Amino acid sequence: MAKKAPAGAAASPKKNTAAKPSAPARKAGKAAQATVDVGTRAKPANPPSVPSKHLDVFPNPAPERDFVIQFQIPEFTCFCPLTGQPDFAHFTIDCIADKQCIELKSLKMYMWSYRNEGAFHEKVTNDILTDMVKAINPRFLRITAKWYVRGGIYTNVVVEHRKKGWKPAPKVELPSHSQETGLLG
Repeated sequence: MAKKAPAGAAASPKKNTAAKPSAPARKAGKAAQATVDVGTRAKPANPPSVPSKHLDVFPNPAPERDFVIQFQIPEFTCFCPLTGQPDFAHFTIDCIADKQCIELKSLKMYMWSYRNEGAFHEKVTNDILTDMVKAINPRFLRITAKWYVRGGIYTNVVVEHRKKGWKPAPKVELPSHSQETGLLG
């Protein structure tokens, strides 16, 4: 069992020496021992990332056209407000921005902020849509939340926002071609 350092003393890494080398290694004159530093890593004074309910934005680089920005968030976590058990979901966010776009790292920290919150699937999905609409007022935003199984039931929640007066361009149907592989039959 490791001894605790006295109070107020700085923790120093301990040296751990590897076991004796095998007979062939000794015969070959190889290095007999290796040294490994073992210790604990100190928590940084300013962690590089922390969860946040703040969404940063930047100007849309092509506001003259509709284009889809899709975010895939496969590791969303919150917990059930009734049982306290963790809930996991895969979020797909499809956005047609107007004047502003959401910055990716702030979206990551925003989604992470739900990790310690209890909320029903439907509420979380709608709250995220509401917050994103407040942040960027997009032309279109759809969030599809595929919640992993709970009590033998999968839950999918799909919510949408359409900016008043926005009309999507008509879908372009392109001819279908067989997939070429470059391999001869």
